[in-house]
Amino acid sequence: MSSQWLLIIMLAAVTYFSRILGITVMAGRKLHPVIRLYFNYVPTAIIVALIIKQIFVPSNGHLVLSLPVLAACLAGGLSILLVKKFLPSVVIGVVIGILVRYLL
Repeated sequence: MSSQWLLIIMLAAVTYFSRILGITVMAGRKLHPVIRLYFNYVPTAIIVALIIKQIFVPSNGHLVLSLPVLAACLAGGLSILLVKKFLPSVVIGVVIGILVRYLL
């Protein structure tokens, strides 16, 4: 087994056990409302960070705006507001991203 697969398995095990530990330790405890509010915003912050990382691509030491990714994100976000369904919005975003990538 290569060292990469061993690392992947070890990281998966640590992630799994840390989540199980978090569930067992926090089960039945009441959280302070400020802490609960903080944890409610964590998934949104992670998604935004991942999207921003994809929109701004490093090139020659500078950040460059990726127009296809930006167009796909904007189209997907706008379509989720209008259609209110997740899967069609993802498809619309992907199609717009592909069109921008190959037409520009």
